[in-house]
Amino acid sequence: MVGSVRSHPVSELIIGRLRRWIRDRGSEPLITYYDLASGERTELSGVSLTNWVDKTSNLLVDELMIDPADQAELSLAATHPGHWVTLVWELACWQVGAVVTLGQPSSAQVLVAGPEPLPIAGQNFQLVICSLHPLGLGLPTPPTGGALDYALEVRGQPDQHAASPQSGLALAWRDQERQVTQAELVDRPLPPARRRLIRPGDPWATAQAALLDPLLSGGSSVIVVGPADDEALARIATQERADLAG
Repeated sequence: MVGSVRSHPVSELIIGRLRRWIRDRGSEPLITYYDLASGERTELSGVSLTNWVDKTSNLLVDELMIDPADQAELSLAATHPGHWVTLVWELACWQVGAVVTLGQPSSAQVLVAGPEPLPIAGQNFQLVICSLHPLGLGLPTPPTGGALDYALEVRGQPDQHAASPQSGLALAWRDQERQVTQAELVDRPLPPARRRLIRPGDPWATAQAALLDPLLSGGSSVIVVGPADDEALARIATQERADLAG
């Protein structure tokens, strides 16, 4: 059952929390991403993450013509819920007032997907494909059918985005089980400020643990995907000085 939309007055939305995180912690790591299958380790400071968010926001507004309340179907969040590129897209959508949706492509203006083949055809959205290459390279072959290669398109965007104020009442996330407003992204119990190791799973739970919680608390996330036993996770947690999730 989809939850009802509710909101409470808040003084600062999630993009404001990102800017505050930067003021308080500067270039410290905010997101550290491990893919144990490929050996990838990508670390993004608050400054670096914001740069990606601003570039993606400019892509959404200036190239994809996204307006506030337009829907962005984040297939990427279903297939790669903890990838740092997924988190960038979520924040960029919220910065420009777009609604992140899952499982509702027919009403979306843009669909953001990973490199896997999509079983969706004949829709009216603009398809953007993310290579998820650890060095930010584009797809090995150009996409067809009018689809855009995210890595190539975002590269030329300005590094800063002149964000417009968003309403706390505006919808920020919608899937088959819930609707969440901009205000509800931040109107939640304050977690402890810690560096936390996270194993991604459910897209919404991952967005909360890997993105919202550290931005609200002043913490950070170490996201680990791929096969790993308890010993391997404990070793990474020790190396990163992170608490195991729980």
